[in-house]
Amino acid sequence: MHRNFRFGVVGESIRSGADLADTARRAEELGYDVLTLRDHFVTEPFGDQLAPMVALASAASATSTLRLGTMVLSNDFRHPVMLAKEAATLAHLSGGRFELGLGAGWLREEYEAAGMPFDRPGTRVGRLAESLRILRSLLSGEKTTFAGEHYTVDGLTVFPRPERRPPLVVGAGSRRMLGIAGRYADTVGILPRALPEGAISDEVSERLPDTIARKVDWVREAAEGRDVELSMMVTPAFGPDPRRAAAKVAVTRGWGTSSAELVLGMPSQFVGPPEHIAEQMLSRRDRFGFTYYQVSDAVMEAFAPVIPLLTS
Repeated sequence: MHRNFRFGVVGESIRSGADLADTARRAEELGYDVLTLRDHFVTEPFGDQLAPMVALASAASATSTLRLGTMVLSNDFRHPVMLAKEAATLAHLSGGRFELGLGAGWLREEYEAAGMPFDRPGTRVGRLAESLRILRSLLSGEKTTFAGEHYTVDGLTVFPRPERRPPLVVGAGSRRMLGIAGRYADTVGILPRALPEGAISDEVSERLPDTIARKVDWVREAAEGRDVELSMMVTPAFGPDPRRAAAKVAVTRGWGTSSAELVLGMPSQFVGPPEHIAEQMLSRRDRFGFTYYQVSDAVMEAFAPVIPLLTS
């Protein structure tokens, strides 16, 4: 049995409270399921942003059915006990509509600008794994005791106790990260791998079907039979001719026109008219299992016609 599709908006161009309320309400009107916010305090590469947890609390008051999430918080920016407290509070204030997205952190420039140590990948990923264990326990309402390499918790509980644990979302691109996500997350966002120097890989190979299939297999292997939702951030390219739209994407991304055929098969790329994109999503659900797609708020209106084709 396939999961139903879900669609989210990443609020990348929100710069004010008015923008936030307008975007949240419009996303809800258009049929999107979730509004998510990123977690960065430097301008590049996504532009200036509001603090996600505070902003999502405000978005909750402006909407009634829209779910609200982080995509994703950097684990190193918050201790898991404090994050559990904020997540439990936001879940309460939103009527259970909050989804907690978390990652290991990857943007070296951001760490350095804030005077924070950018530890080697193994250390950051190890911290994330411990943090997820603590968060799962606390947000499940359990009295939590934990002693690890990075964190120690001694008999804590969280208030307000969630009626239901907020879903945990983990963005991951490397094999170790995908394994951790498969073990602890409810939703796994499949990403290109993060590079040790503090960037995200732009290699074409990271976006090809065989690579994505391998990453999905790593998640499923680690999940050991748990039903994990698979997610991906996508950038649709609309136009009546899918091949011409794919060629434009290839040139824009710097992959060259010869990569147009590769773009047509990339699980993260959707090109053509809405009906063709919907067919692509159905096909990729069958092949890979992806059912939760997110788009930037810049294309929220243009992508909206796809939603009823897959949710009605």
